[in-house]
Amino acid sequence: MLTHPTCDRLEAIGLSGMAQALHEQRRAGAMFESLSFEERLGLLVDREAAERDAKRLATRLRFAALRHTACVEDIDMRSPRGIDAGVMAHLIDGGWINRHENLLITGPTGLGKSWIACALGNKACRDDRRVVYHRVPRLFQMLAIARGDGRHARVLKAIERTELLILDDWGLSVLTPTERRDLLEILDDRQGRGSTIVTSQLPVDQWFEVIGDPTLADAILDRLVHNAHRLTLSGDSMRRKMRTLKTLDQGVAT
Repeated sequence: MLTHPTCDRLEAIGLSGMAQALHEQRRAGAMFESLSFEERLGLLVDREAAERDAKRLATRLRFAALRHTACVEDIDMRSPRGIDAGVMAHLIDGGWINRHENLLITGPTGLGKSWIACALGNKACRDDRRVVYHRVPRLFQMLAIARGDGRHARVLKAIERTELLILDDWGLSVLTPTERRDLLEILDDRQGRGSTIVTSQLPVDQWFEVIGDPTLADAILDRLVHNAHRLTLSGDSMRRKMRTLKTLDQGVAT
């Protein structure tokens, strides 16, 4: 508990990082006596800034609701999945988000499409961007519920303001007329304002059939594909490999 009057005042005006750092300096005593006033003040300010950054990142990650706890630093470039290190470095840099470009990640199940999307989402959060993750089927369910209780326009507005929208598991079923209209409205609102990552087991040339309506399919794919980077994964399932390794480890342990 902080009992020094200055620490208490710092806490009261919302400078808890500075308050804690000042409390630690007072307890350390001689360790900080050789520092000038400006140096000690600088340490307090640095601590406050670091705590605010950490709180802001925690808020970004909580709002993003990413499916996987994934970081770009942990992406395995050595695995033969068709991941080019140069392309991945470009995506990690995030300039494509500044330019409101999209990313389409395709490939068979088990290759880490969702994991990579979440890793890029995590990096965007660390870059202080607004990120939201949705599985496509649940997004449409959420919009249907929002339409019923009068929140539909508000939910669409929140999606529009998102700097990076992640749409996972695209193409699991053919879209209904309502889903087609919702998707077109989302993409139209976001065009030139935000970036979208889409993951799908289907190659892009099969997305037309998933949308169903030829006219709306043209409009949707034009907004989604024309400025998109593409990451096509191939090879053996990473999940299957991990299960095999786990089984082998258990066999060795026994």
